[in-house]
Amino acid sequence: MEFFTRVISAIASGSGFAALDVKTIIMLFIACVLLYMGIGKGYEPLLMVPIGFGVLLANLPITGLFAEPVYDAATHSGTVGFMWVLYQGVQYAIYPSIIFMGIGAMTDFGPLLANPTSLLLGAAAQMGIFAAFLMALCVGPITSALNGMLPFIPVITFTPADAAAIGVIGGADGPTAILTASKLAVELLPAIAIAAYSYMALIPMIQPPLMKALTTKEARQVKMSQLRTVSKAEKIIFPIAVTIFVVLLIPDTAPLIGMLMLGNLFRESGVTERLSDTAQNALINIVTIPLGLSVGFKASADQFLKGETLFIIVLGLTAFLLSTAGGLILGNVMYAVTGGKVNPLIGSAGVSAVPMAARVAQNVGQKENPSNFLLMHAMGPNVAGVIGSACAAGFMIKVFGG
Repeated sequence: MEFFTRVISAIASGSGFAALDVKTIIMLFIACVLLYMGIGKGYEPLLMVPIGFGVLLANLPITGLFAEPVYDAATHSGTVGFMWVLYQGVQYAIYPSIIFMGIGAMTDFGPLLANPTSLLLGAAAQMGIFAAFLMALCVGPITSALNGMLPFIPVITFTPADAAAIGVIGGADGPTAILTASKLAVELLPAIAIAAYSYMALIPMIQPPLMKALTTKEARQVKMSQLRTVSKAEKIIFPIAVTIFVVLLIPDTAPLIGMLMLGNLFRESGVTERLSDTAQNALINIVTIPLGLSVGFKASADQFLKGETLFIIVLGLTAFLLSTAGGLILGNVMYAVTGGKVNPLIGSAGVSAVPMAARVAQNVGQKENPSNFLLMHAMGPNVAGVIGSACAAGFMIKVFGG
């Protein structure tokens, strides 16, 4: 009997149950909420499910999944945590770059080439990135002043590198946000990634009210003329030319822009159909699993349950709203300048959530005018937003990554 008592006692004291605390239970609840969002609500399930499960695994005690490598020279053997190995793909920007290759293979740049002014809308929609960056820098002075009056309010300060990583959430591009955070603010990566993908998933709920508030009913009903046909030569030259120009201008964009354009060249060249199919299907799906798990696994209680996380969520939402507003405002300007030939709704697609933002512009426009078809027109700013957010991220890494 005493033997069994000792065995049960050893099992109980060495189990994860003995190591549970309030913070761990809260994180397990958050993991279940993320899984519900992906499975029950269908919000970006391909990433929300692995991220949510990664959060779950990260907060189950005593697993050793993130143990760093240990090598025993005497026995010529070593141990390493499984998730530590997977996380190196995030740490060294491998997963986001491969996902951009897949996005490039899935993306048709024809609408952008047919209407080059779409680049302006994509650029305007990056306004939120830089606005949120400035707002994040103000958090320190504001919380410091509040702390002087109300001591229970903690002082929270973001460095310029932290602020830059937070601002990139406004681009509505998960891989770009992850890459930027991995370079500039590793400790904030889980909150930034979860915020970025949550807002991407909620685009159909977040954008329409803002679109209606910043445009007139008359402007939303505008039917745009059909785009010109883009030649095959233009589509082949474009990714090569963009890679040369952008990477020479901002070398830190090379991982994202280079892989995005390589994937698009696979698509448009006409001689690499198998590579294009692999990049946009099997490869991107395979990489999505370790990417989601790795991001979620960094969301341990001690890193996630901090005052900074709440500010990141609020600043990220603000950045996303301002990015949408920036595209819509320029869309209204183009509507006025062209005498009503441009539907300003396509400006909201300047955020780089491809093709969801373009579909939202199409849906809102069609509700106002059932004969309206804005999807291809909105795809121009949408793909321009992908390039714009990558350029903005590269700029931030260049300036603050030293």
